[in-house]
Amino acid sequence: MNRELLNAEITQAMRDHDKPRISILRMVKNEIDIREKDTGEPVSDEDVVAALKKVLKQTGETLEGSIKAGTNQERTDLLGLQVEILEGYLPEQVTGDALEAIVDRVLAEHGFTEKREMGKAIGLVVSQTGGNCDKAEVARLMSSRLG
Repeated sequence: MNRELLNAEITQAMRDHDKPRISILRMVKNEIDIREKDTGEPVSDEDVVAALKKVLKQTGETLEGSIKAGTNQERTDLLGLQVEILEGYLPEQVTGDALEAIVDRVLAEHGFTEKREMGKAIGLVVSQTGGNCDKAEVARLMSSRLG
């Protein structure tokens, strides 16, 4: 995902009168604009993906709070839809056997054997997946393999 594609998606959502999509994509665009203003440099594709992930995390947390409160089902449904929309724009997550293979390879290549090395090992796995993995799952896999 890059900035031009994001702008095109916002324009298409406006043409389609897709208010939930317009709203959530504008949040992402706003996050990108803030990042660009803070750094003074043009945003990269990685910055756009980072903004998507940040807005997804925030929206997911709001959704969890809305579910727990249980008072406004319409808002909860909207937040759930927006989470689905954002997930559709993110690169596919590395999971299952592929993630286990990366974890095993990192442990073998770097000779990690103790739990105190887990943070460094998790960082390498996250780096190798481009951040497209569930860090909690990586930590669980690491924990089961390190002594």
